[in-house]
Amino acid sequence: MNIPQAKLLRLQFLARIVQKEIRYLGLTDQRLFPVPFTRQQVERLDEEIELSERVDAFVSRFGRLQDTVGDKLLPQYLNALGETTGPAIDNLNRAEKIGLIHSAEIWLALRDMRNQMVHEYMEDLDKRVNALNKAHEYVDTLSNDAGKILSDMASRGWVELELER
Repeated sequence: MNIPQAKLLRLQFLARIVQKEIRYLGLTDQRLFPVPFTRQQVERLDEEIELSERVDAFVSRFGRLQDTVGDKLLPQYLNALGETTGPAIDNLNRAEKIGLIHSAEIWLALRDMRNQMVHEYMEDLDKRVNALNKAHEYVDTLSNDAGKILSDMASRGWVELELER
């Protein structure tokens, strides 16, 4: 399938960004979650700046990968396939139907989780701990789904994937 050069360049750019985001999220996830996150750790975030910065990096990278794939790459990819794109839920449902993502429902739940993690003012520490641990559980799902889209793009000759470093 031939796609216009401008669309191809945009897909290639987004593919490079997503590959980096997958790698960076994985590194931060490994550093932050050698064991499940605890309420005591959340209580110490004001005093333990390094831990606080790792949490911020994790939340930011989790949200960034989700946004880049769900709001940018996926619509561009579907459009390149000749699919009609629409609201995020429609795009996610289409991606699930053609086997690119595990579950549209999970992706929507991940958005809610991300929102729970980013609200610094949230005073319910147990909810914050739960959101962080749940997000950690879904890092592989998020990364694997993004990887499926990238692999399909590569199989079509649209992008070249970087080797793991």
